[in-house]
Amino acid sequence: MSFTTLWLGISLLSGLIWVGLLLFRGQFWRANQVLDPTPPHLDLQEWPSVCAIVPARNEAEVLPHSLRSLLQQTYPGLFKILLVDDQSIDRTGEIAQQIATDLDKSTALQVIQTDSLPPGWSGKLWAMHQGIETALLEVNQPTYFLLTDADIQHDANTLLSLVTKAEQEQQEMVSLMVLLRCQSVWEQLLIPAFVFFFQKLYPFPWVNQQHKPMAAAAGGCILVRRQALLAAGGIEIIRDALIDDCALAAAIKFTPNSQPNRKIWLGLTSTTQSLRSYDTLDSIWSMVARTAFTQLHYSALLLLGTVLGMFLVYMVPSISVVLGLYLGSISITLSGLVAWALMTLAYIPTIQLYQLSPIWAVSLPCIAVLYNLMTLDSARQHWQGKGSAWKGRVYPAS
Repeated sequence: MSFTTLWLGISLLSGLIWVGLLLFRGQFWRANQVLDPTPPHLDLQEWPSVCAIVPARNEAEVLPHSLRSLLQQTYPGLFKILLVDDQSIDRTGEIAQQIATDLDKSTALQVIQTDSLPPGWSGKLWAMHQGIETALLEVNQPTYFLLTDADIQHDANTLLSLVTKAEQEQQEMVSLMVLLRCQSVWEQLLIPAFVFFFQKLYPFPWVNQQHKPMAAAAGGCILVRRQALLAAGGIEIIRDALIDDCALAAAIKFTPNSQPNRKIWLGLTSTTQSLRSYDTLDSIWSMVARTAFTQLHYSALLLLGTVLGMFLVYMVPSISVVLGLYLGSISITLSGLVAWALMTLAYIPTIQLYQLSPIWAVSLPCIAVLYNLMTLDSARQHWQGKGSAWKGRVYPAS
């Protein structure tokens, strides 16, 4: 078999994979699971109570925007915010109290300090656990917990939309993949792709079907029923998970002795956004490498499969176009162009979500190279025993 024939077969296989992804992967690429920012009218005699748990470690810079957005929610029911100051050194707790005072919302906010981080816990989950345990000591326990990061700026109707969704559809968990910051060139190149890859890994329509064996959530914004969380075992059952959002979603959806599966919903939003900046390649690299190998369960075999798969699916089409032109093979060139066009078509809805020029959709092959390198670096760090670093803490390699 000649090299030209072999590569043509590889190029055609890449195109067939994209046909399969477009048609049979839950239509993940459509990015159409979106929470309504103006929820329909819901006639309730009494709106359920909600307690927001906000783990915060050195977040003084973003709190004037993020905490203010929580304190100014339009939600008509009882809403309390419990900010868990995770041993910050930048006056996070004091600034939070001042923001609430300035808005005349002091009674809506409670700030607590975390105890020392015990072995076997990640810092964020330990803070969330302590916040939830504090809320459970109240005589009137909340119907829902809103688990949200301290760097999320919420639309004024976010909580109303989340609760309406949960109540109308009897969802045990409603989670939002918030709009990530996308301003610098590196953010525009790599951040929408991060969301695209996440949707491909966990097709939202499949997550949202009760009978499907797939669960996922986005940790920046999760509304969960108190009873469902406690029935699943609470935060403690995922205490050492670095990819804690998806672990929590699986615990809720597949709670033991719960038949059928519990209902969860994961969607996108264009109105609630993250304030976390990733202005440089290094910052995005660190964010991805922190959990990429964890996602592969620290398996060298899965790592090899992922790298080869990324090469076949994302890089072969562009290589085929160049190689076909070089070899003078119209078949290879056309097969590469078709696969590249399908790939671009799949990426455009996510690009549109981030209001970027469609030209960015053509760049997926280049993006895939960078993400492949980040994944390999994640494995390298694990094998060198460096563990994962976040917010000044380093977690041992498992």
